[in-house]
Amino acid sequence: MTQTADRTPIEIKLDNLPGGPGIYQFKDKTGKVIYVGKAKNLRNRVRSYFMTKPVGPLIAKMISLIKDVEIINTDSEVESLILEMNMIKQLKPRYNVNLKDDKSFPYIVVTNEPYPRVFPTRRRRNDGSRYFGPYTDVGNMKFSLKMLRDLFMIRTCSLNITQEAIEKKKFKVCLEYHINKCEGPCEGLVSQSEYNQMIYEVEKVLQGKTLTLIRELEEKMKDAAKSEKFEEAALQRNKIDSLQVYTERQKIVSEDFLDKDIINFVKEEDDACAMILNIRDGKVIGKRHYYLDTVEDKEPVEILENVVFRYYSENTFIPDEIHLPEDADSTESSIEALEEWFIKNFNKKVEFKIPKRGEKVQLLAMVKTNARYMLDELKLQRLKREFIPNSVTSLKRDLRLTKLPRRIECFDISNIQGTDTVASMVVFIDGKPKKSDYRKFKIISAINEVGRPDDFASMREVISRRFRRIAEKKVEPIPVIANEETTDSESPPDDEKNMKVYSDPSFESIPDLIVIDGGKGQLSSAVKVLSDLGIENQNIIGLAKRLEEVYLPGASDPQSIPKTSSGIKLLQRVRDEAHRFAITFHRSLRDKRTLKSELEDIKGIGKLTAQKLLKEFGSVEKIKDAMKENFEEFEKKAGKKAAERLREWVKQKL
Repeated sequence: MTQTADRTPIEIKLDNLPGGPGIYQFKDKTGKVIYVGKAKNLRNRVRSYFMTKPVGPLIAKMISLIKDVEIINTDSEVESLILEMNMIKQLKPRYNVNLKDDKSFPYIVVTNEPYPRVFPTRRRRNDGSRYFGPYTDVGNMKFSLKMLRDLFMIRTCSLNITQEAIEKKKFKVCLEYHINKCEGPCEGLVSQSEYNQMIYEVEKVLQGKTLTLIRELEEKMKDAAKSEKFEEAALQRNKIDSLQVYTERQKIVSEDFLDKDIINFVKEEDDACAMILNIRDGKVIGKRHYYLDTVEDKEPVEILENVVFRYYSENTFIPDEIHLPEDADSTESSIEALEEWFIKNFNKKVEFKIPKRGEKVQLLAMVKTNARYMLDELKLQRLKREFIPNSVTSLKRDLRLTKLPRRIECFDISNIQGTDTVASMVVFIDGKPKKSDYRKFKIISAINEVGRPDDFASMREVISRRFRRIAEKKVEPIPVIANEETTDSESPPDDEKNMKVYSDPSFESIPDLIVIDGGKGQLSSAVKVLSDLGIENQNIIGLAKRLEEVYLPGASDPQSIPKTSSGIKLLQRVRDEAHRFAITFHRSLRDKRTLKSELEDIKGIGKLTAQKLLKEFGSVEKIKDAMKENFEEFEKKAGKKAAERLREWVKQKL
């Protein structure tokens, strides 16, 4: 009794597992499914995870998280295979192989209509239409589609052509009919059976069965010639010639004429790439690849099962043979389950082969080489995304920062002769400006005792307005997106527009480094605000304009940084951009204020009239020039009353 009481619920479950086929689900302490697997013998398979034997780090981590096991019995292994794949697709467990495309590839669709259309699409619909592809080479897909439309009279319109519409004469033939590109199904000029016979030939080409189609057309040509239907025989001959030109573009790799797919993969650490090569009538007609992750501790059979199930679930054409690499040789029962799956779902027997020698092994090696190339491409793209410029790493070294300054925010105060004080915030990510995150501020209350702008108070205000939202929300840092490009056309919003908006992504992001455009005084003002807000351990520096000196909080002397350092040059670019952005904003505010005081303050000239005049003439100076050159013409454009008041205003100014 004591021993039973000490056993955990999962240990009791393991002792009571059935021995038949089915699937098992491992769950963590929250009840979330972290792995789904299938087994011919559930008892043996599930218990094997908890045996004291060496396992990979990923499996060891998964086992440590397992707090519950749930099983579903099935009548056969093929049923467990189907159920496993469907549950993986639905639940996306953390420790299952994650199979994904690197992009959305196009298909050629033959629609499910009385008179089908043929066109490219990237979206598959469950409407009975037949899809061919996907095509990884879009250029090859476009060539195939052009060849089909040159060779076959496929309609290109999107009309809903039914027998009822034809009888009611709802549609009329278009230009395509008159230039012999369409047989006019919209007016019933070709029967449905004849049109669909042509679509049958189109599908043969899309399936890669061009040699089979050529043989069929040769028989039709001979029959037509015997019956003295020479025009029809000539039409078939032209089709044959065009198809032979098309097939010459395809590489011959097999002397037999069986339809087969060659599947192989490469695995490196936690990533893999699987490649499927399509061979029809002995010629290569296409290929497809998938990227996979979470594969570090996975057996080859599990990777291959995922690829086979996913690929053939998306394709309408099923080959006669599928060739797998030698790694799958120890998985005889899984291969049998896959063969049963093809029979059950596609009503076709597919023979799985694991070649040992000859040209078939060479084909597998070629596919593996291509898969290696695609995996290297994926790694190269990742390196590009994760690349951090030397200037960023140099800045971390020069300033002895606690982390890489991937997101830098710089603040600058701008005012001219004490008016229209503004501040700017510019953002650099991985050494490049991210202009969509720029922000500008109108300084509201930063005035000293004598009524002049106080730069220290201005800096305190802008830092408070920028970081108080982080202090209030206690948000988590938003991950930096490396090398995100922006353009000058992006218009960053005013801070005033965001005063009540707490979902501003720029204000929710926490910078790796704050740069204050100023010396020790302005830096101290900013540090004091951050401290009052409870924001600690924040990297912040001051960059003095005069001698390009860098100050750290609490240090009386500037940092000794070589003038040739790429890090200091990055700081200068950031500071110069903040200054430019602040000056631009300041000038726009000053111009608006100047225009308002000069026009709207004139008695009898309201806001709408002032806007109308500025739109018509462009500026106050141009208004004055127009009045001097030809007052009568000016009066027509400005209006009699407005022109008279403006003339009086000008006289008073003189």
